[in-house]
Amino acid sequence: MTTAVVVGGGPNGLAAALHLARHGVSVTILEAESTVGGGARSGEAGYPGLINDYCSAVHPLGVGSPFWKTVDLERYGLGWCWPEVDCAHPLDDGRAGVLYQSVDETAAGMGVDGKRWKRLVGDLAEHFDDLAADLLGPVIGIPSHPFRLASFGPRALLSAQLVSKYLKTDTTRAVFGGAAAHAFTRLDRPLTASLGLMMLAGGHRYGWVVARGGSGSITRALVDALGDYDVTIATDTFVRSRADIPDADTVMLDITPAQVLRLYDDDLPGRVARAYRRFRVGSAAFKVDFAIEGDIPWTNPDCRRAGTVHLGGTFEEIAATERARIEGTMSERPFVLVGQQYLADPSRSSGNINPIWSYAHVPPGYDGDATELVVNQIERFAPGFRDTIVHTQSRGTAALQAYNPNYAAGDIIGGANDGLQMVLRPRFGIDPYATGIDGVYLCSQSTPPGAGIHGMCGFNAAQRALHHLRIPTQLD
Repeated sequence: MTTAVVVGGGPNGLAAALHLARHGVSVTILEAESTVGGGARSGEAGYPGLINDYCSAVHPLGVGSPFWKTVDLERYGLGWCWPEVDCAHPLDDGRAGVLYQSVDETAAGMGVDGKRWKRLVGDLAEHFDDLAADLLGPVIGIPSHPFRLASFGPRALLSAQLVSKYLKTDTTRAVFGGAAAHAFTRLDRPLTASLGLMMLAGGHRYGWVVARGGSGSITRALVDALGDYDVTIATDTFVRSRADIPDADTVMLDITPAQVLRLYDDDLPGRVARAYRRFRVGSAAFKVDFAIEGDIPWTNPDCRRAGTVHLGGTFEEIAATERARIEGTMSERPFVLVGQQYLADPSRSSGNINPIWSYAHVPPGYDGDATELVVNQIERFAPGFRDTIVHTQSRGTAALQAYNPNYAAGDIIGGANDGLQMVLRPRFGIDPYATGIDGVYLCSQSTPPGAGIHGMCGFNAAQRALHHLRIPTQLD
């Protein structure tokens, strides 16, 4: 019997385990916490009866994940919920840019930018599945849809700032800037348009969906799917050294490059060890969960229907605060994401008390309390919000790292998204998942395609492991 050990039970570790198990491999998952799930966990956040997402909340790349489609997680109880409005981005004068799942409906509300929006993202949304098949894998490889990829490439190489100049209205530029800011980096650098364009295209194709019952429902469905195979899940099992990893034919590591160094430093090839040491964190968040009475009193009515609201003002303001953050300065008006998942999924609420999910972009390792800054940003666009709050629970960068060691210094996306590290993560190589140690693979969000509850990092790494084990798959 071929065996595998997976270190870390986040979505990518579970995805790797499932892909291996489906091909006859006996898998053991080692998870340090009492439950698996990593960034896809949910539950109460200090207020009884509410369901809060502990990290990842909205999944435009999740419902369209090529791997999740092969698993059919809906068969294991996962349900997706769609908000009436995908995302809204308010400005100080009461106007807002509004993103719907429909490209046409979105463009219709953009005035003179309507045709430009369709040219910018319309074809990407229409052919998103083809693009995803190539872009959610390693950068170095033979594309399955080269012409689609070639049409996306020139746009992807641009900076978000340059793309914003193509758009004429401040509301449309703000919508694009809010999507691009998910890269957690300066928006004036090359390649920063790429993630925003993919998020927008994925949203237009599948919607900015949430999981019914919380993001933990994704984990529960994966665990149920794993139950069909020879998989053992060992929780409360912290791997402190290589000696804690049982012998197996292959080892999958759903951890950061820094953690790999601690486990395998003496055995890593020099070129790999040097690359892992150079790998940079930098995408830190400060998370705040609110319980509020009623709804957020947004000035703009479209924000009251939106599952996600981006708060950061104009594109120019977002670009300035993100540049300052990268340089280590905490802005008084940080970029803030607000999730109103209960609008699409009322099961998360308790009577008239609703959960609000939010986080602010902060400098790596920020040790201050940004709670009031988050409240002020929401109050800026929703006067009276403060009066609706009945409970607040905050997690700073240290608390996020304590919750999940993969979130080093509060970095929730597995490594800085700037320069070549945005695409060549964790290192340059034909096989970025290979550690250089025979049979040992890195499968965390520090590998391509990066952050998101899509499972593709785990799937891609497991596919490499199966090839190494000479176990044929349908992709060979």
